[in-house]
Amino acid sequence: MSIYLYIFTMALTTYLIRALPLTIFRKPIRSRFLRSFLYYVPYCCLTAMTFPAILSSTASIISGAAALVTAVFLAYRGKSLIVVALSSSAAVLLAEWVLSAL
Repeated sequence: MSIYLYIFTMALTTYLIRALPLTIFRKPIRSRFLRSFLYYVPYCCLTAMTFPAILSSTASIISGAAALVTAVFLAYRGKSLIVVALSSSAAVLLAEWVLSAL
C-alpha cells in the first residue's frame, strides 16, 4: 500500500480522537467519579510511558532504580523539577561509578 494512505489514516485517527469528545460532550460532565477519573488520566499515561524508560535507559537496572528512588523521594518532599532531575542524574552517575569500581 501507499505510504500516503498510512499517513492519511494516522492523521484521520488522531483528528477523530481529539474532535469526537468536543462534538459529543457539549454539556459539562457532572459525574464526580468521571471527572476525577478523567483528571488523573494524563498522570497515569505519563507514568506508564516514563517508568519503564527510567529503569532501562541506564547501563544497569540498579542505577535506574537508584534514580527512581531518588526522584520519588525528592518529589514527595516537594522539591522543584530541576532539583529532582539533577539529583536523579547525580544518583545514576554515582551508582554507575560505584558499580564500575566493584
